[in-house]
Amino acid sequence: MGTSSGPKLSGMQKQVLSLYRGFLRAARLKSPEDRRQIESIVSAEFRRNSQQVDRKNFLYIEYLLRRAAVACINRASPAQASMVAPFTGLKSTSAFPTTRKTTTDITSIASNGGRVQCMQVWPPRGKKFYETLSYLPPLTREQLAKEVEYLLRKGWVPCLEFELEHGTVYREYHRSPGYYDGRYWTMWKLPMFGCTDAVQVLQELDEMIKAYPDCYGRIIGFDNVRQVQCISFLAYKPKGR
Repeated sequence: MGTSSGPKLSGMQKQVLSLYRGFLRAARLKSPEDRRQIESIVSAEFRRNSQQVDRKNFLYIEYLLRRAAVACINRASPAQASMVAPFTGLKSTSAFPTTRKTTTDITSIASNGGRVQCMQVWPPRGKKFYETLSYLPPLTREQLAKEVEYLLRKGWVPCLEFELEHGTVYREYHRSPGYYDGRYWTMWKLPMFGCTDAVQVLQELDEMIKAYPDCYGRIIGFDNVRQVQCISFLAYKPKGR
């Protein structure tokens, strides 16, 4: 006696379907009607692409799966919703070979920041915050030039700013989250529009230090098209601070 079977699924489709059904089990839907309604959306996409699934269609199936996952959470009770593991996407398969770059950058190696064991927390006592790479050792002359060359390559306009009193961020006039004083400094002369040489920027830095030897100085990169500051780094601190 023959039995009817559904459409033959490829390995990739089985992976999507398995993940989808696993999410439904985790969501513990009480209504079979809801389950059938959501499953039919993805099943229709399977039948439509039963022979071969290319990258575009695969991503669309993943989109449908995400939409179904949201529907499951919305239909589940608050207690059940908190038990559902977050949807983190599909595992990579051999169907889509990817080019892996060799790198020593730990931020690209780690898949979860919570598992990184070599992070160092900035000490909360006895340290000042300048919001401008101040957590690094003071940049040398050569390192400053490299930073300026970088912002010039990006097409940004170099600007110099200085502060005589409060070089660090602090709170005095406002207590709301995300706001603190000491972020805005006085600009030295004008933005260096048309500048293409890092040496010119460092010469202006020397002039600023000569005029205000007890100031804090920083260099910023300004995008005059988007009208936004894109980079900022500390270039000078008074001795002993």
